[in-house]
Amino acid sequence: MRPKEISEVLGQGRLIKPGSPLHRLITGDKQGSWSSILLWGPPGSGKTTIARLISNSKDAHFVELSAISASVAAVRDVIEAAKKLREIYDRPTILFLDEIHRFSKSQQDSLLGAVESGVITLIAATTENPSFSVIKPLISRSLVFHLEPLAKEELLQLMERARIAPEGLKGLVFEEQALEYIARISAGDARRALTLMEAAANQATESVTLEIAMESSENAIAYDPDGDVHYDTISAFIKSVRGSDTDAAIHYLARMIVGGEDPKFIARRLMILAAEDIGLADPNAIVIAGAVAQTVERIGMPEGRIPLAEATIYLALAPKSNRAYEAINAAIEDVQSGLLPQIPSALRSTGAVGYKYPHDNPVGVIKQTYAEIEASYYLPSNHGFERTLQDRLKAVQEILGR
Repeated sequence: MRPKEISEVLGQGRLIKPGSPLHRLITGDKQGSWSSILLWGPPGSGKTTIARLISNSKDAHFVELSAISASVAAVRDVIEAAKKLREIYDRPTILFLDEIHRFSKSQQDSLLGAVESGVITLIAATTENPSFSVIKPLISRSLVFHLEPLAKEELLQLMERARIAPEGLKGLVFEEQALEYIARISAGDARRALTLMEAAANQATESVTLEIAMESSENAIAYDPDGDVHYDTISAFIKSVRGSDTDAAIHYLARMIVGGEDPKFIARRLMILAAEDIGLADPNAIVIAGAVAQTVERIGMPEGRIPLAEATIYLALAPKSNRAYEAINAAIEDVQSGLLPQIPSALRSTGAVGYKYPHDNPVGVIKQTYAEIEASYYLPSNHGFERTLQDRLKAVQEILGR
């Protein structure tokens, strides 16, 4: 099912449209120098296909390695063979290195000399942001292309090709609902869609129904607990809780649970959110988040999903305030910029003179200088419990003469 020419490629219309750099690389001049390439995109988005199409257009010797299993010695062997091909036959070599983010810094360094001298042209693929996973010297010597997941309509078109292909699933009927379901849970991954389609076909006799598709794809929801999907999903989860959308928050929680995310990681992020985004608008929020984290650690999964859901809903509906978060950030920034006044003598641990004990005053507050600063760091919001704190702060500041 892998495309043999650019017209067969599904998706990535922005990258491979006529006149684009990638389109010219695939269909352009077969000779001349050309840059190394970094293809960054989710699984099944076409990275390997594009690499092979580029190789075919250049009439180059194509070598494919996976960073998961390849060693530095294997890379050196490719480089030595590429030198001989160039010297004897004047033929270029393309090294397609899949999962380059799995290479360590030293392993990536071993490619630099050959890339810089033109001995090999590197086409590297990664599912992770290369800014964080690929060394900067390689990035600076490469064109970076960001591939998107395939749209549902493109996955349906791909599956129709597979259904009618002579060597594929010709003659087997797929109900429309079954194909729609497979396209939906494949989350833009063409390889996953074909795998699930084949798994469903293996269980069917005459036709693939929605029930067969669901049964054969059990536990196949797309989720990568170590890659960009992990970060994107937890980000969407936290922003949904912050935005008080309980339905969206529970949806993303379910995606993480089904995908095998570490429940302790989810609980830690909820504790951070309780402190950062709810704060003193609801002081119970961080207590509940902490209790849920302990509960999840003690009872494990799958039962841990219940307290995680309870915390998610509670925090989503809690009043929100980031004023304590802003207060400490502003104070740290002032200290780092040099605001370090002398500690008043009355407050020092030794040699204190003139300290006034607040409990001697009936209201529990007494006027004295605590710090020679003019800033007002904590400014309570009108949300939840901070409305009460706002009144208390105003009364205290009047006594302190602030």
